[in-house]
Amino acid sequence: MAERKVLVADDEIHIVHVVTIKLRNNGYEVISAENGDDAFALACEEKPDIIVTDFQMPGMTGVELVRKLRQNETTKDIPVIMLTARGFAVEDKEKEELEISELLSKPFSPKELLRSIEDILYQRKVMQNK
Repeated sequence: MAERKVLVADDEIHIVHVVTIKLRNNGYEVISAENGDDAFALACEEKPDIIVTDFQMPGMTGVELVRKLRQNETTKDIPVIMLTARGFAVEDKEKEELEISELLSKPFSPKELLRSIEDILYQRKVMQNK
């Protein structure tokens, strides 16, 4: 099976590092970006299977990134997991409207993130095979 590709977008380099190690150790190819603009460009170019993005980033926030992804034909169906620090909430209505697959609060466990990614990709596969 081809490696599944994950785009991780977070301006906190230690988070990108920890998530990258966890995912690579579990057979994922990982590409990363430090801000929303780079993440959007990479998503269009690399077409990852799933995107993990921080809510709070310089330049373009995670929500702005997801909004831009949803408006683009090549990226509109990519599932997104959003990481949020306490105090930054995404309203349920916005989560639904932007089709954010999951919200995880920081600090999160890399194991929990991996489980979420696997669940979401598995669900997508099941739906596509119907």
